[in-house]
Amino acid sequence: MLSDALLEQLTTTPLFAVALTLTAYLIGMAIFRRLKQPTWLPAVLIAALLLAVFLLISGLHYTTYQQGAAWLSVLLGPATVALGMPLYQQFPRIRELWRPLVVCLPVSASLAVVYAVGIAWLMGLPDTVLASLAAKSVTAPIAIGITQQLGGSIPLLMGGLLITGVVAIAVVSLAAKWMKISDERLIGFALGLNGHAIGTVRAFEISPTAGAFASLGMSLTGIFTALLLPLAWHFIG
Repeated sequence: MLSDALLEQLTTTPLFAVALTLTAYLIGMAIFRRLKQPTWLPAVLIAALLLAVFLLISGLHYTTYQQGAAWLSVLLGPATVALGMPLYQQFPRIRELWRPLVVCLPVSASLAVVYAVGIAWLMGLPDTVLASLAAKSVTAPIAIGITQQLGGSIPLLMGGLLITGVVAIAVVSLAAKWMKISDERLIGFALGLNGHAIGTVRAFEISPTAGAFASLGMSLTGIFTALLLPLAWHFIG
């Protein structure tokens, strides 16, 4: 473990936390490429595991690290908005499928909330955990705001977002192969709807078309959930 004096000196500015985050991600990308880019082990998961190990070994408290790296979270909003460009480029294709997308979205987004909260409720977990898992399929900038309204834990939410994104990539990939689905629009939409930003990154690796539909699925899921989940939670609670 690093000495308390050294940790205090390193964390006097956010530069240490930012550099630590970027270093973990770059190492994660290098490992991801060395392993030939497995869908079940994305670079962001590797980076998160590396950060967790470092925090454990160094003795650096998560809250201290989070405060230093907080400004990186601010960039999530502009990054999400920037996804509007591929949406605009693929708008003619999106318009062709607007009817099935409109029908599919409410059902899928609702199920994403119901099964997570339902499983946690059956396990007898406290209300804080239920509130933290409700928005686990929504992109982080929107999910954080929803979770704060519901009274959940942001660190727990972030863990749920990471696990959800990784699992969504694996499940969507396997389901597409099993059901012999090759339409990149459908695969991309499923990745964005279920796997938020992590799934969208994977979709862009498939093709620009898949990435655009993933952006659409992620955006619409965020809007739908932000509008209806707090209201539904109020009545149910």
